[in-house]
Amino acid sequence: MSNESVTTSGLPLDGLHMERRVVALTRTTEARLVPTGTPVTIPGGVFVTLTQSLGTAYTVVWGGNMARIDGENADALGFEPVMPAWTAPADGSVSEAQVREALATVHDPEIPVNIVDLGLIYRCEVDGGRVDIDMTLTAPGCGMGPVLVQDVERMVARVPFVTEVTVNLVFDPPWSRDMMTEEAQLELGLY
Repeated sequence: MSNESVTTSGLPLDGLHMERRVVALTRTTEARLVPTGTPVTIPGGVFVTLTQSLGTAYTVVWGGNMARIDGENADALGFEPVMPAWTAPADGSVSEAQVREALATVHDPEIPVNIVDLGLIYRCEVDGGRVDIDMTLTAPGCGMGPVLVQDVERMVARVPFVTEVTVNLVFDPPWSRDMMTEEAQLELGLY
């Protein structure tokens, strides 16, 4: 079943515009409910509304619930799975710039901005093959916190020569929208 001409509404995804397109899942796939992070299985053949396709994950609405599908399962939505890859530095060391690029591939499932531009990354240190990250959430009780931490661990581990990733979830100082980049604030219409 093709997802090309099912239904399209809204504007194409560029900046603030979030994609809203109805697609039929080509196979059963795992997802996580937003904002609780509860794992769910969405059966193949059902229609979902794609609301966000940024970074390495997709946000859909299914059965009245918002859910996040990992990029590895993009084929269930009719897309090619896309996982970023970086060229290994010739000197054999971890590139902090590549680690930052990896972090920028992780997006909040409800906000079309990556976690770096949202100001959720408080500290990122590289020591040999080890990467230590302190990050926060937009709200302390966010059920997607563990999912975002796993996304960060998974994406940073893809950077050449990274052997260990430690992510600490911290809430001091509390996050505020002032921590967002100017670009992110403009994108969201907050500036």
